[in-house]
Amino acid sequence: MLRKVFAKIAGYKPDTRIQNLTLLLFFIEKSFSLLRGLIKLGSPKVFVDRHCIFKHRRLIHFKRILNIQHDVFIDALSLNGVHFGSHVSVGCFTRIECTGSLATLGEGFKCGNNCGLGTNCFYGAAGGIEIGNDVIIGNYVSFHSENHVFLDTEVPIRLQGTNHRGIKIGNNCWIGAKVTILDGVKIGNGCVVAAGAVVTKDFPDNVVIGGVPARIIKNRGSIWND
Repeated sequence: MLRKVFAKIAGYKPDTRIQNLTLLLFFIEKSFSLLRGLIKLGSPKVFVDRHCIFKHRRLIHFKRILNIQHDVFIDALSLNGVHFGSHVSVGCFTRIECTGSLATLGEGFKCGNNCGLGTNCFYGAAGGIEIGNDVIIGNYVSFHSENHVFLDTEVPIRLQGTNHRGIKIGNNCWIGAKVTILDGVKIGNGCVVAAGAVVTKDFPDNVVIGGVPARIIKNRGSIWND
């Protein structure tokens, strides 16, 4: 019975080697998370673990089955707020900041359906971040949709303002651990970004990219033919 309920909620069957007691403890923990979601975000569709902080909660929107792990910080102050699709998981110690400075209101953050956002990630969404459906994001990944202007050598960089072009990630992408994605980048559908890459430019669909700065390593269709 527990396994059937788990499969219905999680969308997959638990390993047969996992004991029923472990599943029972999982349900108890999730019950408390569901209660926190109801208290903090006013919805029975959200699971919220311990020590999470949400600022400007009226600007946080979601469809159903949003799982927010412990110690997540979300500041949704922006023009468009924060939007999560269905069946999204936000890893622990993740930080989403939609406005870098009160001098300029940020654009906001949008994530599609069936996405897993890894732990210890940073999403600077001042210029706007848009993530497609079925995207996997590893741990310690950072998005920076804002860039400082620095052309004038006579004026301190901190006084020259910022550019905001935004970041867009296509559907069905896998972004590896410790990847850094900078402002203005568009990554196509079906892409794989190798761990540790620094992405500074656009890439087309279905390519594997990696390096500093990132470049195309190969097409996904040829990955096993080398």
